[in-house]
Amino acid sequence: MSRSFTDARDWMTAGTTMFITAAAGLTEADYDAPTLLPGWRRRQLISHVAANADALGNLVHWAATGRPTPMYASPDGRAAGIERGTTMAGAELDAWLRRSADLLATAMAALTDEQWATRVVTAQGRTVPATETPWLRAREVYVHAVDLAGDIGFGDLPDVFLTALVEDITAKRGAVPTDDGPLPEVAAWLAGRPHTLVGAPALGPWL
Repeated sequence: MSRSFTDARDWMTAGTTMFITAAAGLTEADYDAPTLLPGWRRRQLISHVAANADALGNLVHWAATGRPTPMYASPDGRAAGIERGTTMAGAELDAWLRRSADLLATAMAALTDEQWATRVVTAQGRTVPATETPWLRAREVYVHAVDLAGDIGFGDLPDVFLTALVEDITAKRGAVPTDDGPLPEVAAWLAGRPHTLVGAPALGPWL
């Protein structure tokens, strides 16, 4: 594995700043513009990222208290979080995005080493130590910063993060990345996003 717990926390911090900065100053029309995810508007994507911070905060609460707290209260909880944001005005949505990110970072900063070792269960049903949550968040904010379809591309993300991302997606997809393309393009392809690789098979969106 080419990432450490410290790496993941650093990427989460930097990726959160990148996403919030990219989403700042949008007009109401900008919020309704399409993203790189088929069928998703920026308003939905930003809602998803804000709700994701709240959901991961539930896992951090689990680690802090020892009381099982799932990411979402019900199977349709993820969709409900996205829907919640689509009814908000832009300023309200931006405030939720920032507030949820701050609350997650604060909760993580309060965990002890012993609490970080607590086993929690992701929305996909995987049992992992709480130390995995910063990586889960780093993926969300960095990849979705690209999905906003603004000025950020995979080439703007740190190479060390992209290397870890390629490893992670490859392990889950079972796909073997090509050695012939630039790292950002390989990462974009594996993530199911637009890329410039020639002859790479089509992959659906991941994450």
